[in-house]
Amino acid sequence: MPRGRGLIFVVSAPSGTGKSTVVSRLLRKDPRLARSVSWTTRGPRPGERIGRDYEYVTPARFRSEARRGAFIEWKKVFGFFYGTPMGEVKRIWKKGKDVVCVIDVKGGRALKRRDPSTVLIFMFPPSMRELEHRLRNRGALPEKEVRKRLRVARDELLRAKRYDYRVTNNDIHETVDALRSIVAAERQRVGSVRSGK
Repeated sequence: MPRGRGLIFVVSAPSGTGKSTVVSRLLRKDPRLARSVSWTTRGPRPGERIGRDYEYVTPARFRSEARRGAFIEWKKVFGFFYGTPMGEVKRIWKKGKDVVCVIDVKGGRALKRRDPSTVLIFMFPPSMRELEHRLRNRGALPEKEVRKRLRVARDELLRAKRYDYRVTNNDIHETVDALRSIVAAERQRVGSVRSGK
């Protein structure tokens, strides 16, 4: 990827940890950050908006874009495709902002391999019991899906040791502050890609 451009921050967390809410509040507090809108083949959930949460596309279109190399990383999760488009990241950089990608652990590691300057942040739930409670309270998830997501969450927690930072989401205000501190520290790092050094 080109040097002398913005940073990429990846925020990963098990389903139900609250990463989307935390990132939304982080963006409101830092105008120099913008979220990269990923593409997905699943339909929107209640409260989600096209172009804000995801770009919702057909599997055929997603595969076509993947074949031509339009994604920095992409993968299949819970039966649906998800991908981070390079064009979206470049668009944010052109505005002089740093990028936040809300993607899973496999996607985060793939992005780090492609661009080692990527900053990986893993957000832990307060406990597995609390995570299970949140997933069950979503209401729309069948029992089989809840168990599947809990299995994936345990695997993700093990992989978190490969991340640069780890934050536990006990209190949303403290979690947002922790992420702001990480962003500030990375912007001051000697040899930052922003400086082109």
